[in-house]
Amino acid sequence: MSIPVIYEDERLFAVNKPAGLSVHKTHPQDRHETLADILVAERPYLANVGEDPLRPGIVHRLDKATSGVMVIAKDQEAFIELKRQFQERTVRKEYLALVYGAPGKLSGTIDLPLGKVGTRQTTQLKGRRDLTVREAVTDYETSLTFRDYTLLRVLPRTGRTHQIRVHLQAIGHPITGDPEYGPRKASLPPGLNRMFLHAERLELTSPTGARLALEAPLPTSLQDVLSALQ
Repeated sequence: MSIPVIYEDERLFAVNKPAGLSVHKTHPQDRHETLADILVAERPYLANVGEDPLRPGIVHRLDKATSGVMVIAKDQEAFIELKRQFQERTVRKEYLALVYGAPGKLSGTIDLPLGKVGTRQTTQLKGRRDLTVREAVTDYETSLTFRDYTLLRVLPRTGRTHQIRVHLQAIGHPITGDPEYGPRKASLPPGLNRMFLHAERLELTSPTGARLALEAPLPTSLQDVLSALQ
């Protein structure tokens, strides 16, 4: 598999990750091909970048079912600087998500802490004092409305695992095609065969000092779904 590079300078590069591809292995014996495997095969120097050999050059992640922009550090100093920006929340992240129904407000903020039960993140924290609870905040704006669905532009302020998926489920508007947090028996929009969540844009500062706005266009398959709904 060839991964499209959408930007590159001497300190980092950005790729458009396809849906269905995990970012990295969860353990050394994992035999599934990942984005990290493909990138190291193409750029062997990445094996020496980062803090974990399973995550060479990787400073953030996307879920396997999510497509879109990812930035990769090309050297250790760039890795440290980019990781700092994500930790300090100076990176602006924008996603597109097609959800069931329509939120009561055209835009809003979801401020709900997340805790983990088994492998699932949850906002249902009452009576679970043993959970490690972490702050999670997500902004959203309505982009397009359809009869049964709404296309939202989603801007997570924090970067918790599955944050967007859990937050949208928590307000009653889960993402279409979400196999874990979506409704089990709900019908999918015509032509949709994956989760409709795409990381469209990242704004950050390259270790070169340049302020970057990195964009990945909506995949044709997802654009076709929107066209069929109109």
